[in-house]
Amino acid sequence: MMSLPFFGFCIALAFAWAGQRCLALAAGLVSIAVLLTLFKLHVTSALDIVL
Repeated sequence: MMSLPFFGFCIALAFAWAGQRCLALAAGLVSIAVLLTLFKLHVTSALDIVL
């Protein structure tokens, strides 16, 4: 699951290298949104600690 933002940034770099600035920007923004969503899910999840 955590690999999704990294694949998105890789795709954004490929678009930037190919000269597709708008697609690179869109892929970068989507990757940041996915990263923030995954971070929110991680931060708000309950810890399963049995003491």
